[in-house]
Parts: sequence; C-alpha cells; structure tokens
Amino acid sequence: MLYLAKNRKRHSSGRNLQFKRHLMIRNAKPDDAKAVAPLIIQAMCELAKKFSHTTDVEKTLALFEYFFSQKDNQYSYENTLVFEESGQILGSLNAYDGGKLSELRKTFTNYLRIHNNLKDFQPEEETHAGEFYFDTISVSPSAQGEGIGKQLIDAGIAWAKELGHKKVGLLVEVENDKASKLYQSKGFEIQNKKKFMGGLYHHMIYQIA
Repeated sequence: MLYLAKNRKRHSSGRNLQFKRHLMIRNAKPDDAKAVAPLIIQAMCELAKKFSHTTDVEKTLALFEYFFSQKDNQYSYENTLVFEESGQILGSLNAYDGGKLSELRKTFTNYLRIHNNLKDFQPEEETHAGEFYFDTISVSPSAQGEGIGKQLIDAGIAWAKELGHKKVGLLVEVENDKASKLYQSKGFEIQNKKKFMGGLYHHMIYQIA
C-alpha cells in the first residue's frame, strides 16, 4: 500500500524549497522500529509509561521497538503507516480492526504480566467491533505544523475504506482541544466519553461514505 504524499508546508526561506523532496506514505517495515517507536510513545504520553511499568525511557523504547518489529500485535509494523521524506520517517499512524483488539492485545499484555511485573494488568477495551481504530497518530516534533498529521489521517481513512470498514474511531483526551479540533476538521464527530487507563477521553467517529 502506497499513498502519494503532498509537499509539506514550509516555514523557511524560498530557496530551501528548490531542493527536490521524495515524499510518500507507505506500509511500515520491521526495520522502521527505531524511528517509529519514539513516535508511538510520543502519542501515548503517560500511557506508554504505564504499559512499560517504568520511568526508564530506554526500557520503554525497547518495549515498543520489540513489539513494533513483531507480527500479530496491536503495535506491529503490520498495523502501521509511515510518512517518509527522502528516507526519513517523520510521522506514523497505528491502526487496526477494533473487533480484533483482544486478539492483537493478548501477546502484548501477556508479555507485560510476565516481564514488567504487571500481574493484574487488564486495561479497558479502547475500541470495539464495527470500527477501524486509530490507536496512535504521531508526527516528529521537527515536522509538526506542516500538514503531515492531516495526510496520515486521510491515508488511514483510505486504508479503512479499502478494508471494507464503514467507520473509523479514535480516542482523544478531553482536555486536548487542539487534537479534537483537528479531527473535527477532518470530519470526525464526538460520540461519547470513555474512561481508559485512568484518563477520560472523547470517543470520536468518522463515517465512511
């Protein structure tokens, strides 16, 4: 799967725009792990620390690098698109069929129980059958404000449509007005509020025509 990416919005001098840039949104590969894991963690914020059960940044990175490079889990490269410019990954979208959450989460949560001392770890259901779920969307700090997030959202919706889904769902922290407005500008609507891992989130839905 390959999506044509649009030129990024630049805030620098015009002469910098003369250089030819190679942009694309593509399926992730296992060897993208070191570039994508920090993006996943950035999107998850405190949730990533709760999952890794540590404040050690390197251990948290190692956890998500490992699962990204493996098959059949919610953070796998199989469930990820990346925005790439001239070989550099600047953004990522992690998404999957909400009806497969329990199946995809099982390997991850079992690992956490055994290796991260989370014996009673059983997070709430963050999605459900009937929606294609955007788990994380993230853009590198150096490339934010340049339209990459919007392009990843568009690519994710197209991906969902290709797979035959009728709607896309996601969660946004209720206090994150900036993110909520971004998704609303792309056609998402707030359906309800949902508690997840100690936080309160807007459950937002996009209906695919």
